[in-house]
Amino acid sequence: MFLVYTVYALREHARFGTTGYDLGIFDQAVRSYAEGRWPASELRTATAPPGFTGEAYPLLSDHFHPILALLAPLYLVAPHVETLLIAQAALMGVSTFVITRAAQRHLRARWAAPAIGLAYGFSWGLQQLIGFDFHEVAFAVPLLALAGSAYLEGRWVAAAWWAAALLLVKEDLGATAAVLALLLLRHHRRAGLLLGATALAGTALTVLVVIPALAPDGQYGYLAQPQPYGMLDGWPLKALTIGALVVITAGVALRSPFALLLLPTLAWRLFSPNPAYWGMGLHYSAVLMPIAFIALIDVLRRGVRLPVLVPLVIAAMLFPAQPLRFLVTPGFWQDGPRETAARSAIDLIPAGARVAASNSLAPHLSDRAIVDLVADGVLTRRKDITWIVADTTDPFPTGGVIAVIRQAEENGWRSVYAEGGVVVLRSPAGSEPS
Repeated sequence: MFLVYTVYALREHARFGTTGYDLGIFDQAVRSYAEGRWPASELRTATAPPGFTGEAYPLLSDHFHPILALLAPLYLVAPHVETLLIAQAALMGVSTFVITRAAQRHLRARWAAPAIGLAYGFSWGLQQLIGFDFHEVAFAVPLLALAGSAYLEGRWVAAAWWAAALLLVKEDLGATAAVLALLLLRHHRRAGLLLGATALAGTALTVLVVIPALAPDGQYGYLAQPQPYGMLDGWPLKALTIGALVVITAGVALRSPFALLLLPTLAWRLFSPNPAYWGMGLHYSAVLMPIAFIALIDVLRRGVRLPVLVPLVIAAMLFPAQPLRFLVTPGFWQDGPRETAARSAIDLIPAGARVAASNSLAPHLSDRAIVDLVADGVLTRRKDITWIVADTTDPFPTGGVIAVIRQAEENGWRSVYAEGGVVVLRSPAGSEPS
């Protein structure tokens, strides 16, 4: 699975399918760690709170993910954005190995391990993660698989340790660790109590103290998101997500107590006013996959009757709607006029330049230049930007690309490239001979 994930991710990046939000942001974060600095991102300033005037946004004030520092040594060897994509594929590969080994140890059916391993590896949640840039939750996937494997084997203390590490991945995962703590209380009271106390205290400390202390506006921004939706909105889409989660194990995983770990992530997503969290897309469902499959193995080892090939058949049925399907389409491997134009435009930007790049071009420059997002107001905030490279069809941020290009042209910026909807402009200051 590691090779499949890697091939897909690298080709998707090469064909400009990755974005500054979020691959470029994480590239700048890990690069900060590698250079001995706290993680910060110039790209993330495009959606910073009102009044922020800093050079780069402090990312630990957005989400708490210090586990990313583990990737810094890789950047000392290979300081390129592709390193993140390969690392993420490796983390998914590790989780697939853990799930497959768990099935092998606990299920007697001859084809149980390969069938469940493949069903997990091709599960829609993992595919959506691989299909959308890089994200810190990639670390949570093997951690949850390892915690679940230890739970199945009765290694309660080990399960608690693996779950405790989730607190270093993202601030919402403490709630998932707390649910596991409740399950552990039945088997190892001390491990359950310590994990529960750590999870609750760590989450409260992170959300109420650490993040607000680091945030420029003194707030944890995700507690009150300005969205025009309420808890009762979007339930057709939410129901589809729930249904897709249930169906991957034919519903039997819900009979395991371990399935309770699904609830915290589902709760904050489904009751959030932000519609980006409601559906099957993006990376938000990846952490649910190891939980669902550990729960499946749990019920199957306890005698629940389900042919082991059923989850694999279901995964195959869902495959035509998932990102990895493009691996078998010729167009995925061919560059069109847009890719050719984008690659030519990127090559015009010198190393070390201060550049404003549109969303799909930003991750191709963030490892060799100082990159801000082409967004409204960027030229006002960043007077030292000397290059703009933009795909005029990039939809995010809405209207931002056209507005910035128009402002640049009105202020005397010179067009040095325009092909296939991709443009490169140079500032008057940058055009002067040195």
